[in-house]
Amino acid sequence: MENSKIAAWAKGLTKHFGEIVAVDNVDIQIPKGFIYGILGPNGAGKSTLIRMLCGVLTPTSGDGGIFGYRISSEPEKIKENIGYMSQKFSLYEDLTVLENINFYAQIYGVNKDIKAERIRQIVKMAGLEGRETQLARNLSGGWKQRLSLGCTLLHKPKMLILDEPTAGVDPVSRRIFWQIIYGLSKEGITIIVTTHYMDEAESCDEVIFVFRGRIIGKGTPKDLILEKDARNLEDVFISYVEEDTGHKVESSFEEIKFMFHERKGDEDEI
Repeated sequence: MENSKIAAWAKGLTKHFGEIVAVDNVDIQIPKGFIYGILGPNGAGKSTLIRMLCGVLTPTSGDGGIFGYRISSEPEKIKENIGYMSQKFSLYEDLTVLENINFYAQIYGVNKDIKAERIRQIVKMAGLEGRETQLARNLSGGWKQRLSLGCTLLHKPKMLILDEPTAGVDPVSRRIFWQIIYGLSKEGITIIVTTHYMDEAESCDEVIFVFRGRIIGKGTPKDLILEKDARNLEDVFISYVEEDTGHKVESSFEEIKFMFHERKGDEDEI
């Protein structure tokens, strides 16, 4: 793929924490304008991978880049071009919705001549009209999520990097959030999202499966499902894990039979 069409890339990207290999020799190419899913269980290395791409973590080895800037030498330039939303929303609980947005507008250096209009747009996009004076700590998880996303978009980044943005929010809020993501993607913003919700992943243009710090599968959701003759991406992922480990992924009923034996005994005593 031509470099002009690549939003982000990594080659041999690796991160060690002592004896632990969190990310192991990862190669990726992310086309501009894509919704790119990084899938895997907790502890698989997803967050470590994107934090290196963001220039927040220094790789142990390998390199990568975003929009032509290398993470090894130009991390500050990368940060200027991306919006990063972490798993724990970076909001100030004792500030109101509007005060949080104003604060981040200052952090991102939004020009004061356009700040008021930019804030109005963000409030509308996030559906927060009428909640401007509400304290962040009193918002539900879904509203906090949208406020956090709005703050991330204030400087009009060319790429959004979302680290499990829907973890812990209700299904309705998840759906609304993804509708916003689709809209941003149509505007040409490249989106990298980590998730363990396979239904969300099926809406991505391309996905990678990360397991034990390594990529064990990649492709479009449709192609992956067809390749494995699977019902959905969850079955695809389990298939890859079984191939990687050489073990069947299943719950053993034998291991929990004691629960039913004890319950039967209790009933006999009544």
